[in-house]
Parts: sequence; C-alpha cells; structure tokens
Amino acid sequence: MPTLGTQTISSSYAQLLKTFTTGGLSGALQVVTDGDDTSSALSLSTTGVSSTGSFSVDGASILSGAVTFGSNITASTGTATLGTIASTTINNSGLATVGTLQVGASGPKLTVVSYGTAAFTSATVAAHNGADATTGTFALTGVALNDIVIGSLNSIGSAAGTTNIGLSIYPNATNVVEYSIQNQGATAGTIPAGIFSVAALRFTA
Repeated sequence: MPTLGTQTISSSYAQLLKTFTTGGLSGALQVVTDGDDTSSALSLSTTGVSSTGSFSVDGASILSGAVTFGSNITASTGTATLGTIASTTINNSGLATVGTLQVGASGPKLTVVSYGTAAFTSATVAAHNGADATTGTFALTGVALNDIVIGSLNSIGSAAGTTNIGLSIYPNATNVVEYSIQNQGATAGTIPAGIFSVAALRFTA
C-alpha cells in the first residue's frame, strides 16, 4: 500500500478519503468520498454510521444498543445465536431450523419434533366390554419411547352408532406409534376410514 510521504499532492489526492461537504463531520450523515468525489457505500456523522452496501466484520462484534434488522440474519458459517427477542409476535416467512428450543429461563428443552400421517381402515368397535377397543400401529419417523405423542383421526367424529369413542396414541417403539380406539358406549360404533395426523415431542430437563 503506497504512502503519501513520497508523493506529490497532484498524484496522491485521489487516495484520500473525505466527507462530501466542505464543513467536515456533523450530526447529519455524510457520504465518504475519495479525492475525486467518488462516493463510497459508507456514511459518517458525529452520532452514527451507515452503509448502503455489504457490511462485513471479521472477529467478534458487540451490539450494545437496540438493533433493527431490515432483512434477515444469516450465519454462513458457524451458529447464529440470539439472546432475548423482545417481541409479542415472531413472523417467519421461510423455514427455520432449531436445534434445541427452550421456553423460559428454566423451562424444559424441546429437542425433537416428529410429524407424519397414516391411513386408517374402517373398523367397528364393540360395545363397552372386554373387547371394546381396536388397536394398531403405524410408522412415524423420529419418534421414540418417552416422547409425548399427540394426534387426531379425521374420521372419528363421523362414527356411526355409539357417540362415546376415545382415541389414544402413544409411542410403541422407535419410529412406531400405536393407537387405541376405545368405546365407552353401550352400543357398537363404526369409524369410517380416515387419516391419522400425529406429532411427537421430545423434551429434556
């Protein structure tokens, strides 16, 4: 990089950076230019800095005040870590990948969420007695024992006969969910074919 000490003003003035106006820095942002008045992406004032182009920082940076991101936050390498987000609503227009999600300072940590659907074949549930349930299993990738499993069957509300039918869904083994449809009524019930929609949540202390 050349120095100015051995150069004439006429050959080196273009290398100098200056503000756009002749009055020096003030409270208003001013574009930084070179000696030929070629504008840069950087603007300076006595109270702030602005960049209209790409802004790159090597090394650790500390943002101590309120920060507003007009677009997005991207970690091209490593991990982007956010502290407290003071907002009542978080709008995500894309897909966000979260490794471990914790709600509250000492709340449980959500580490895995599995979701899937499976077809259900029509079945008749006997009246309330020793054989008043129909059971079965289906695959749910990612589920494991001790996961909290929640789900629904979209045809159970259309059951004919009894109106006292309940649904239980729980992990049976790795990647396997078991369901049990119980009849608490005095007459048999027939549940039409439908689709299970199931999610499994895994927490750690």
